[in-house]
Amino acid sequence: MVQIGIVGKPNVGKTTFFNAATHANAEMADYPFTTINANRGVMYARTKCPCKEYNVQCNPKNSRCIDGIRYVPIEAIDVAGLVPKAHEGRGLGNKFLDDLRQASCLIHIVDVSGSTDEEGRPCSIGSHDPSNDIKFLEEEIDYWIKGLLEKDWRRISTKCKLEGTKIEKMLAEKLTGLGIKEEEIRAAIRKTSLPEDATLWGDDDLLKFATQVRQESKPILLALNKADKAPEEMVKKFAGEYAIPTSAMAELALVKAAEHGYIEYKPGDSSFRVIKDMDEKQKKGLEYIKTHVMDRFGSTGVQQCIDKAVFDLLNLIAVYPVEDEHKLCDKDGNVLPDVFLLPHGSTVIDLAYKVHSDLAEGFIKAVDVRTKKIVGADYKLNNGDIIHIIAR
Repeated sequence: MVQIGIVGKPNVGKTTFFNAATHANAEMADYPFTTINANRGVMYARTKCPCKEYNVQCNPKNSRCIDGIRYVPIEAIDVAGLVPKAHEGRGLGNKFLDDLRQASCLIHIVDVSGSTDEEGRPCSIGSHDPSNDIKFLEEEIDYWIKGLLEKDWRRISTKCKLEGTKIEKMLAEKLTGLGIKEEEIRAAIRKTSLPEDATLWGDDDLLKFATQVRQESKPILLALNKADKAPEEMVKKFAGEYAIPTSAMAELALVKAAEHGYIEYKPGDSSFRVIKDMDEKQKKGLEYIKTHVMDRFGSTGVQQCIDKAVFDLLNLIAVYPVEDEHKLCDKDGNVLPDVFLLPHGSTVIDLAYKVHSDLAEGFIKAVDVRTKKIVGADYKLNNGDIIHIIAR
């Protein structure tokens, strides 16, 4: 399962975001270091289910479908808050960084209202500059990667030089525990234009390389949290393709209200509908969310952060394998039972391996259900494809 880290300094709403996204009940409080151990849960990427297009009732097994929207599971890790100099062990730094090892990308929860200082202590709105938080978190991860490289750098670089081995091979072995792939290391070396002879790399070169490796292997999306409390100019300053205005508290309130039958709402919707009477306090809360969040930003931003991270930042596509291309079902009659997330550019054989190695090893051909065309193992898949794989 794809793994996404939810990160940020203490007291910015990471755990609120986690609870809203996963419907979990991790501890929340308005003080630093509420989260000591990483909370793990399942959140969902939202994509269009083909059931409406084909006018069928689907029976999802590895995901869920609500009114034609397929919610695909993603593992979320809510880690302890990060403070400056965490890579030196300050705060819960080493634990924080260790918890992020296998994350494919990071959602950085930023207090865009500027109402928490660099340590996560409450302060007046707008008195802290969120750009400092963005910069320091990236730097902490960079220094952490650099620290791991430095431990026996001289030995590794000298060995590569003497044996004529490419440095990316050695680095891939060293950084494999961080979920960093050799092609990402290769891209980082190419983009930093560092000397082929790694024994010539100095301290600044190692940091430059660590920064590029982080960008390649742990891309970051910004969740501009507490956007409803933030001055307009603060939100405008930071909002962009990979920076989404967010109110995790509003999303959590809507999810809870929907669970208790007060409103009709699906995660990611741009509005909600009241379907049951409630007390005055609840009404005021929902009115605030409508006026200050939904009308202002178009959504709470939580689901949009997840979807943007999965489909744009990680560049994944959703593909539906079936065993009967006419009924769109598996051998048990379950319609559109599974959906798999694969990297953009994946082929039919990649999908076959994802479903089951036997299917890949006995592969004969496949059918693209939409076009009715026979396709081969190297056919490149598109988002939303429905594929019938034929194997021995």
